[in-house]
Order: sequence, then C-alpha cells, then structure tokens
Amino acid sequence: MRDRPLFTAAQTAAQAAAPAAGTLAALPRRPRSAVGHLTAGCAAACAALALSGCGVLGKKNADAQAADATPTSSASQGALAFDVQVNSSDRAIAKHLERHLSLQRYTRFPDLRQTEFNRLLAEARTNASDLLAALGYFNPELQLRVQEGDTLEEGETELAPRTIVIDVEPGPQAAIASHAIAFEGDAADNPAAQRQRARIERRWPLKEGSAFTQTEWDSAKQGGLRELQKLRYPTAQISDSQARVDADANRVDLRVRYDSGPAYRFGALQLQGLERYDAEGISHIARIPTGADYSEEALLDAQQRLASSGYFESAFLMIDTDSEPDNATVIAQLREAPYQKLVFGVGLSTDAGARLSLDHVHNQLWPLGWRAVSQVALDMRAQKASTRWSALPQRNGWAWYLGGSLSREDVGDYKTNTLSLTGGRSKTVGHIERRYYLQYDMSQVTGNGLGSSSALLGSYSWTGRYFNNKTNPTAGFGLGAELGAGYTLTPERKPFARTRLRAQGFWPLGQRNEAGRRSRLALRGELGAVVANSATRVPASLLFLTGGDATVRGYSYHSIGTRAASGKLYGGRYMGVASLEWQRPLTLMGNVHDWESAVFLDTGAVANNTGHLKLHTGLGAGLRWNSPVGPMQADLAYGIQEKQVRLHLRMGFTF
Repeated sequence: MRDRPLFTAAQTAAQAAAPAAGTLAALPRRPRSAVGHLTAGCAAACAALALSGCGVLGKKNADAQAADATPTSSASQGALAFDVQVNSSDRAIAKHLERHLSLQRYTRFPDLRQTEFNRLLAEARTNASDLLAALGYFNPELQLRVQEGDTLEEGETELAPRTIVIDVEPGPQAAIASHAIAFEGDAADNPAAQRQRARIERRWPLKEGSAFTQTEWDSAKQGGLRELQKLRYPTAQISDSQARVDADANRVDLRVRYDSGPAYRFGALQLQGLERYDAEGISHIARIPTGADYSEEALLDAQQRLASSGYFESAFLMIDTDSEPDNATVIAQLREAPYQKLVFGVGLSTDAGARLSLDHVHNQLWPLGWRAVSQVALDMRAQKASTRWSALPQRNGWAWYLGGSLSREDVGDYKTNTLSLTGGRSKTVGHIERRYYLQYDMSQVTGNGLGSSSALLGSYSWTGRYFNNKTNPTAGFGLGAELGAGYTLTPERKPFARTRLRAQGFWPLGQRNEAGRRSRLALRGELGAVVANSATRVPASLLFLTGGDATVRGYSYHSIGTRAASGKLYGGRYMGVASLEWQRPLTLMGNVHDWESAVFLDTGAVANNTGHLKLHTGLGAGLRWNSPVGPMQADLAYGIQEKQVRLHLRMGFTF
C-alpha cells in the first residue's frame, strides 16, 4: 500500500484562517482560507499530488514559463500556437481539464519555440494528474499526443495549429474512509461549547463513503471553523489538518484540529465618528448585550440597527480581540448622515395609479431634538401630508414618538377628509416590535348625511417577524396583533373596541433545483373587527375595506366593503382575508436565479355584522422578479364575483 500523507499541515497560528489574538476581528468580513504546508516527508508526493497547494504551485511554474515563453516577434497575439483537446468517458472531467490546464495560457503565443513547446508538453501530464487528484482521482491513465494540423483549405500553405490531445481514463474516485475532528483551546472542555462541537460534527459533510474532492475538503474545514467563529470564538483557527491518501485502495482518511482560542464576551461600545448625536442614545439603538457571549449575529444585528436608524450613512462594527476576552471592546465606526435631507419620488401602482411624493428628514429637529420624517404624497386616489417625530431610545429600549397626518382620499364611493394624531412608545428587540399609543381620528365624509365623526383610541400592537430574509423571504413566518379600546367623541360619546390580526408564512416544498432553489407555498390571512353598538358612528378611517394588489387580487383597490343606506360602497366593521399562493423557480432568458412563477387564490369579505359576510374570490397567475430591493410581482387575476380580469403590479415586501 502506498500511503501518501497529503496536506499533513501542521498549521501555525500565523497560517490560520482567523485573525490572531491582538488584531481586530471585523464584521461582516469573512475569514480567509487556511493555508497549509507539506511536511518534508511528503516532498516527493507533492510533485504529483499536491492537492492543498496545487493552485499556488501551478501558478508559480506557469509564471516562470510565461516569462521564458515571451514571443520573440511582433506576431499577432490572436493566432493560435496550438489547441488543447481532452477526451474522456466522463465529459465533466474533460471540460474541467480543458478549462484549467496550464497549457491554455500559452495557446496564443504564435512564436512559441519548439523547445518551449516540448517543455510545456512534458509538464502537461503532471498538471493533469494534479487536477485529477484535486477531484479525488489518484490512479488516472493519461496518454498525450500531438496532432499536427492540416492545411486550412486547398491551395493555402498556412497550416492549422497543432493540437495537444490528452486521453484520460480517470479511474475510480477516492472515497472517505474516516474522519476525525479534534478541538483545543477553550472550546475543548468548555461545557457551554458542547453544542458547537456537536454541531460541527453533525454538519460535517464528508461522511464515510462519500467521494473526496479538494474543494469539498477545504469547504468542510472552513465550515467547521465558521461555526466556532460565529459564537464565542472570533479568533478560532485551524491548527492542523491532514488528508492521508491510500492511492492503491482509493481511500482518504481526514483529520482536522481546531484551536478555538479564548472565549470572548461583549464589553463596552466605543463609538468612532460620532459628533452630533447623544452617545448614550445611539448606544441604546445598537443595544450591544454587554456581558453576553460574543455572537456574530448579535454584532451584525446591532450594525444593521445603526445603519437603518437614519442617523448614519454607514455603520461598521467589530470586536477588538486585542482587549480582554472577558470584556472585549466593541468598536463602531460611524459616518453621520446630513442633518437634513429632501427626497423627491415618482411611482406607479395598479392600486393608486401614478404617485408623486416629497420627503423631508431632519435628524435633530428643534426644540425636542427628535428625528422628524415628513411627507407630502399625491396619487390618483389620495392626497396626504404626514409627519412623525421620534426620540432616541431610552436605556430600557423604549422610544417616544409623535405623529400626525391630514388626508383626503376615496373611502369606498365617498370622498373623506381625515385628521389623525398619535403619540406613544415603541420598542424593537430581535424579531419582535411592540407599540402602545393613543390615537385621535376625525373623519368627514362628503355627501348623503354621513357627516363627520371623531374618536379617541388607546391601542397596543405586537408584531413578530421570523422570516429568513427581511426584503425577499423564502421561508419563515410573521404574526401581528393590534388591540384597542376607546370612545367616539362626536357626534356622541360611545365606547367601542377595535382589533386586527395578521399572519403570513412561507413553506418550502420539494427538492432544490440545479440553482439551489425550491418551490414554496405562501399563505396569508387577516382578520379585523370593530365592536360597538350599531348606532355608534365610528370614524371612517377606523373601518375596513379590502381588495387590490396586496389583499384580494381580481378586484380594484378597496372595492370590497359594505353598503351605506344610499347604496354606495363604504367601510365595514368586520373583515376577513385569506390567500394561498404556490411559487415556483423559473428559468427566463437564461436567468436561473431571479425569476419565479406563481398561481394563487385570494378571498375576502367585509360586512357590518358577521352574518352578512360574503366572500369575494379571485384567482390567477403571475411572475416574480427578485430585484435587489425586493420582489417585483406582476399578476393577472380573475375576480369571480365581478367577472373581470385585472392586472396587478406590486413592488417590495412588507409585513
């Protein structure tokens, strides 16, 4: 048995993938690939089977040859000096060799000397063996020959380029015979790291009997390293790795040892680049869990909160691994946004038609010093002016806010003017957002004696978002609940309650396709109720209407409601909406990653009492394009009750 100890890499700390102690472990940068070296005992095997460093060694040889093989005249670089052809029973292997053989670098050197050509030919066998070994084929049969070119056409003297033909029989692919994973450093005996150790072992992809390739070997090692670096051990590294090859038996034994280094805990937050805003308030936005185990996810979440707060143009967080591991400083590099910003927007939707908007942002508005976001928006159905002022969070995470809006819009078949004022507190921790607030609404409905009404409502809302992606989810779910109670103020004072429940989820189905994508089932539901005496006049802005792009497709925007005494469409006190959609990956114009098809069924109803709820159902099909800012969808839906086909366009995902 020939035992070839490849990658017998006694990797030192300087060669490790992770940054050594005393450096800054920055996020979200990923660790560099581990670099191993061969022991002296395997120098002979290195030439034929240097899997761990074949790319590096091949490049050095190729660079030296390229310098020596520089053309000696000014002949065109476009002409072929020779061609390369690989024949194999496995077409994938043939394509791999044709793509990666170092010979390909010299095919366009028309003045290549014969001695240089012979040298390249001699080294081609070793190069091909190295490439095959990297795929797990250690006993290939290789035959090289040169096929001289014939004249291109009758009467011409110029010869076609020579062809180097390589016949390859790869033989059996080596399989994994065993693997062993060891740990040193804090993770070796820390009970808190038991789950990490078990997860690395459980997720190790190269199980006994699976095929060996250099790429998968590197990926497996790095996958285990990332598991350590993501939690507690940002300075973890690979201290040793071996792939011992028994070429006669076509088997490989794998060994890897991880040095976790010390366990880190979050310490104080150090803000760099902060000039205008209160440091304590900004630290409350970041919410670094001081004293908790280091977590890459927690650090990235804090970074995202700072970046999306509106106070900064950029935010970059890192942990200082040069500080005490038990109290490691978290450094935030910040670039502040301008005090004020004006944004003009143009949009189009099938719900509201053409839309114009003007947004003004002031990050420290006098006299409160709160952040103010104000907007004027005009579309085919509504004209609205609104503003929202919000304070920096307090130590407990709760932040005060005030808001107001004045709008004129179509509510069913009526023009309605609405004034809304609100004030309360909000808090977002992890996936959960909570708010409690007091809201005043006054609505004036034009025509048919509906007149005006106003109400004061105290509410609490809870929203949980557990999607795998915030802008374009493919799995996960969201839940939302809003509960409120209050009194109407005009035309008479009467109590009422209002509640709204929402849910949406995505469930992957079937196997992944060649692009790694799966079909999925998307479910969506919504319930709403206003509980009050039948004579209580609740403001129109607190009643329910449905229909349109994001609710019941096949019907126009807010066309599903109840009927007033005049027979005109108006908001109702009870609402129910449900949607079922099947989304499938689609290859369109050669793009296998960004397109999807969908078929769907939507239904919804609105009434003033539950006994009068009448379902309006729409069904159809559509296309989805996964744009960088979220899904863009185009749906064609048929409204069964209206007996009409409608086009629905929508951009982005919100919950």
